[in-house]
Amino acid sequence: MNPIPRAYRVLKFVFRCIVGIFFRQVRVTGTHHIPTRGGGLMVAWHPNALVDPGLMMTHFPGRIVFGARHGLFKIPLLGSLMRSVGTVPIFRKMDAKGSDGIGSEDARRIANRLSLDALAQAVADGSFAALFPEGQSHDEPDVQELKAGAASLFYRAHELTKEGAPPPVILPVGLHYDDKGVFGSNALVTFHPPVTLPPELATPPKDDATKEERRRQYAGLTVELDRVLREVVYGTVSWDLHHMMHRARKLVRAERAARAGSALGRPDIEERVLGFARFWKGYQARSQTHPEQTQQLMDQLQRHDEELTALHLEEHELDRSLHLRSLRRPAELLLQAILVYLLLPSLVIIGYLVNTPTALAILGLAKLNSKAHKDEASFKMLVGTIAFPLTWLIVALLVGWGQSLLHDTYPTIPDAPLLSGVLAFFLSAISGTVALIYLRLVRSTARAIRVRLTRARSEKAIERLRQERAAIFDQVMVLASGLDLPGTVAEDGRIVRRDSGSV
Repeated sequence: MNPIPRAYRVLKFVFRCIVGIFFRQVRVTGTHHIPTRGGGLMVAWHPNALVDPGLMMTHFPGRIVFGARHGLFKIPLLGSLMRSVGTVPIFRKMDAKGSDGIGSEDARRIANRLSLDALAQAVADGSFAALFPEGQSHDEPDVQELKAGAASLFYRAHELTKEGAPPPVILPVGLHYDDKGVFGSNALVTFHPPVTLPPELATPPKDDATKEERRRQYAGLTVELDRVLREVVYGTVSWDLHHMMHRARKLVRAERAARAGSALGRPDIEERVLGFARFWKGYQARSQTHPEQTQQLMDQLQRHDEELTALHLEEHELDRSLHLRSLRRPAELLLQAILVYLLLPSLVIIGYLVNTPTALAILGLAKLNSKAHKDEASFKMLVGTIAFPLTWLIVALLVGWGQSLLHDTYPTIPDAPLLSGVLAFFLSAISGTVALIYLRLVRSTARAIRVRLTRARSEKAIERLRQERAAIFDQVMVLASGLDLPGTVAEDGRIVRRDSGSV
């Protein structure tokens, strides 16, 4: 890989801090699949606007050269950021005449070719370019129609690669979010093995190829990229089906754990994605070979989901003891409630007083200024990176000014406005973080109390749900028999990656 410029490393560090603050956890897998020699094209789907390239940049071991729609460069702050990391503006031939400042169709075609060559030369020289072949971000649960730009870039980089140098590769990247627009959610970045292309698509069209032959080859590679991305994304045709795949994942995990006698904690995002992938691939396979049994299973799963939702319970919450054999757990819950609702609020009041107005303003502006849900996380990250430190600075200045006034009024008070301001700045930042942690404690405590009350008054319904879950699990195991599914089932019921590290 090419050496990474100092400015890029600094900006990458800053972005990594921002991403680390926004997400509670970012898991990265498959980095061993990244070639150590030569360049290539990383392709990913695009569900989360600027967060997608941000995650790829901050967790890729080398430098990434990005190509972005040229219109984004007109946004003052965003345009400056993209230029600083070497992003190449892409002038698309499909853009409306005159909307890009390039008048004629020929001029737009030339601009498109020059931007393509700039990216392709970087790849040919050993860098990796990141491209989102869908062309724009979206809120759909599946990969949208791909544009031919990725195929054009790959073949052009192949043509520009020097003789004897490793040819460029195509590296699929899976981007997964448990709740993409929410602060404190989780993300998974998976680098998959380079795509093995069929011989007819592995090299650029021959020099004497006709325009139609070139078009067919570009279209063929685009179709192949579409297939690969759908495999690594595990996209579903609807959000309802997406929800049912997750319900099935939770059901199978909870029943496995119950039969193994293991008390599993919350799965991390990697296990959630693996569990989802297992059920989704199994569903696709058995919908072809056993359509009636699969539909019956989905109907049962739908009814089970509706009953659980009505009780506001999750699968794993069905397995806690229905009987109070001792006072230990109720006593622990009571102490937790006293701590969370009576004692801790006074300790985090500063964090709420300082940061809540800014947080509410950002949330409101994100709703107003984001055209779709996919844009909200990007807006929050960009604006929050400036707004929160600015809030802490204003508080620090006010505290320093106030301390100076107090000293003038009461000379016995030390004259230390700078120290007071610095302490106020860091206290505002730290107390804001503590306030977020406290908010999660409040929610988890409230849920624990509500679940216990629900279980106490719905004992028969919960026992019936457990029996339904067991019956659905048995049917799933019968249908899954003989299928080669992602991941491996651990003894305690968890889904873990195979030794190869691939999903």
